[in-house]
Amino acid sequence: MQNSLSYYLNITVFIIFLLPLQSNPETVKIRTSYVKSIVKLIILIAMMFILSALFAYVFLAYLPSVGIRLQPYYGYVNVALTLILGMLIVFAFTDVIYYSMRLRYAHDIARAFHNVFMMIGIGALITIIAGEVGGGLAGVSVGGFLGIVIGFGTQQVLGQAIAGLFLLIARPYKINDYVTILGDTGNVNDVGILFTEITKDDGTKVLIPSNIILSNKVYLPPRPQKTG
Repeated sequence: MQNSLSYYLNITVFIIFLLPLQSNPETVKIRTSYVKSIVKLIILIAMMFILSALFAYVFLAYLPSVGIRLQPYYGYVNVALTLILGMLIVFAFTDVIYYSMRLRYAHDIARAFHNVFMMIGIGALITIIAGEVGGGLAGVSVGGFLGIVIGFGTQQVLGQAIAGLFLLIARPYKINDYVTILGDTGNVNDVGILFTEITKDDGTKVLIPSNIILSNKVYLPPRPQKTG
C-alpha cells in the first residue's frame, strides 16, 4: 500500500512539476527535492497535531476513565513529543528554504539562508519547550524570558549572518577575487555568512566579519604582476 502511494505521488510530482523541466536535469533534481521537502513538512506538521491530540485524549480522558492515573506524566510526554517532532519540523522547514532558494541562487547563498533559518527555528523551539515545562502563566513567563535571553545572546550572530546574506546576494566580490577590505589586501578564499576569509600576499589568513564589511568600503585593486 505504501509503495503504491509513493509511486502515485512520484508520478503526480513528475507530471505537475517536472515534465516542463526535462531539458535541465539539475533543475529537475532540485525541483524534485523541493517538492519532497514540502510534502515532508506538511506530513510532520500533521503528525504533530494528530499525536498531540491523541496523547492528550489518552492521558487526560481515556486512561482516567479506566482507573489509570497518568496525568502527572503527560507534561513529560508532551515535551518529548515537541522536542522530537519539533526538531524534525525545523529540519524539514530549512530544507524547504534551501531548495526554494537553490532554484534561483547558487549553493552557497541557499546554504546561508538554510543556516540562518535553522538558528531561528532552534531558538523558537527552545522557547516553546521552556514554556511547556513551566506550564500556565509561569511557562509563558519563562518562555518569554528565555526568548529575550536567546535574542540578546544571538543578536550579534544573527546580525552578522544577515549581513553575510546581503553580501552573498549582492556579490561585491567573489572567491579568487583580489580585494582590499579594511586595509587588508589579498585573495578571497571563502565568502561565508559570518566571515570572509582572505589570504594576504605574505600568506597571512584574515577572517573579516560580514557586518563590518557591509558598512565599509571594499576595493578591488589590480592583482600585482608576478616578477621573475
